[in-house]
Amino acid sequence: MFQNDLFKDKIALVTGGRSGIGYAIAKMLLQLGAKVVICSRKEEKLQKAAKELQAFGECDFKACDIRQEEDIKALAAYIKEQHGLLDILVNNAGGQFPALAEYINNKGWNAVINNNLNGTFFMTRQMATSFFIPQKQGNIINITANVFRGFPGMAHTGAARAGVENLTKTLAVEWSEYNIRINCVAPGTIESSGLSTYPKPVQDMFEEAREAVPLKRFGTVEDVANTVCFLASPLASYITGICLYVDGAQHLNSDIMGLPKVFKKMMGK
Repeated sequence: MFQNDLFKDKIALVTGGRSGIGYAIAKMLLQLGAKVVICSRKEEKLQKAAKELQAFGECDFKACDIRQEEDIKALAAYIKEQHGLLDILVNNAGGQFPALAEYINNKGWNAVINNNLNGTFFMTRQMATSFFIPQKQGNIINITANVFRGFPGMAHTGAARAGVENLTKTLAVEWSEYNIRINCVAPGTIESSGLSTYPKPVQDMFEEAREAVPLKRFGTVEDVANTVCFLASPLASYITGICLYVDGAQHLNSDIMGLPKVFKKMMGK
């Protein structure tokens, strides 16, 4: 379906592109002919990832904290200086931690909301005003999460990701006059480096949850990258304002109380 030159002469920015899903998205965009800029907070790890990705195409990097508007402005200036334009923005950067809602303190709540919701908006607004609106064309893909029936055990990120989905719908309408398309991709449980960051009881729960997925497997980073490239391509030229779940139908029938059950067991409740 995808030709090797699908994104020839296109410039793409992938936030959180140094590892996991973001890395896979950057790699696939490069393989399909795009020039890719990756960003994340830690420059040393970012530089290493960019060097690896250069085996697949033209990839450069700039450190950026998506929570800091000055960092984002500096990133936009860098892209303008190096490439002159931007065609595709993939908002993949984000972060959260598992916790029952009653134990999330204000600092933790604000950190996740600031990262996943505010950071996504700050990045989207800056790249739109710097590139997409003046160009009268642009393509934005927001990576969210499986929040279709709520997100017990991660109320903070569930709220943030739901906010991003609504923001996506709003901007799809507001910015349609500028020929800007904006969509969400909501991965289910993906076999990536992120899974290893969770405590062992949570990882054990994931193993049990695998069999509950209707397709009987977790997703791969390539599953997500394929979906992002589809939405970023001319094949999806009449699609905007949607959220596409990449989860093997997990959002329709899985036990969403898995995380809370694990936490309560760990706490002896």
